[in-house]
Amino acid sequence: MVIREAPDEGVVDKPRAAVVRDALGVGVAVGLSGFAFGVTAAGAGVSVLQACVLSLLVFTGASQFALVGALAAGGNPFTAAAGAFFLGTRNAFYGLRLSQLLALPKAVRPFAAHWVIDETTAVALAQPDRKSARLGFTVTGLTLYALWNLTTLLGALGAEAIGDTRVWGLDAAGPAVFLALLAPMLKTSTERAVAALALVLGLGLLPVLPSGVPVLIAALAAPIVLWMKGRRS
Repeated sequence: MVIREAPDEGVVDKPRAAVVRDALGVGVAVGLSGFAFGVTAAGAGVSVLQACVLSLLVFTGASQFALVGALAAGGNPFTAAAGAFFLGTRNAFYGLRLSQLLALPKAVRPFAAHWVIDETTAVALAQPDRKSARLGFTVTGLTLYALWNLTTLLGALGAEAIGDTRVWGLDAAGPAVFLALLAPMLKTSTERAVAALALVLGLGLLPVLPSGVPVLIAALAAPIVLWMKGRRS
């Protein structure tokens, strides 16, 4: 996903209907993926209540999938949580940019911060003015948060009802959705190189290191690729 910064104030306002349409499209498309998270969480031994609390309080899909994926592989809970935490740190950098763009009142900033994720950031920064950015952020966040939590509950309840998710092949739902969300973001050669190296590191070290550790080491792919690119230039 390529994130564009919104131009300065003074640009003609984008029609509200267009902003809402775009925001709803992103919110609905990604929000339905919560079903896959619910199924994956249940397959990892996470209870329905625990899965729902994760979606309510964590609300960042990649980190949630990473956490339950590591638990499903038998990883240590602390290692799994560490991997999820590092994945979620990118939202802090999004927040730095959005705080300037949206300029929300101080009273609502703590609540808005919970919705600072890839999708809300992309929609907000794609708008031509602050008013449209605020609207896009709000509609995307509200739609995505509501749907993600609802579908998490439905997915967890459904997986619990059918029993062992591995029999139905639903244990692959989480990784499949994660890859589907990641693939469109790999638009440059550098991004593809990082993804390829992370895949090699993660899969290559899987047989020799404890569960969850290869994921942490795979995170080194980005600095390694950037260092190599810097040396060549």
